[in-house]
Amino acid sequence: MQNTLSSVLNMAIDKEKEAYDFYMNLYTLVEDKEAKSTLKYIAKEEAKHRDFLTTCQKGRFCSEVLNMETPIAYKIVEHIEKPDIKKNIKSAEVYLIAANRELNSHNFYKSLADSYPAGDVKDLLTKMAGEELKHKEKMEYLYSNTAFPQTAGG
Repeated sequence: MQNTLSSVLNMAIDKEKEAYDFYMNLYTLVEDKEAKSTLKYIAKEEAKHRDFLTTCQKGRFCSEVLNMETPIAYKIVEHIEKPDIKKNIKSAEVYLIAANRELNSHNFYKSLADSYPAGDVKDLLTKMAGEELKHKEKMEYLYSNTAFPQTAGG
């Protein structure tokens, strides 16, 4: 049995609130200023998603298109063990944890979208899945550049 649009939006809004809280909690465990800045940025992105979904919930169904650029599939988190969250965590580990979180969010929206026939609800959930995949791409990019920095030799 499929959820109603209202229940789907409620579930998605809760998911975005959880993501925002997750990133802000992780922010408190990090010392590195660049990683803190990135975590604040990604938390704001999740808040934007929440606001977008809340607007949809208020009856203004969102025909506006979320940016649907195709993300690059680095697939880093699929092959590296997720580190534990701890105080003074290294920046590279922060990005890996965030990429894992975004992959889980993508999978959540994608599986929900897959349970709907073509239409507005499926389109909305597919767009949200794409947004989360773009966040994963950003976090994997930051991870690879932090964990494996470019050296003067090439």
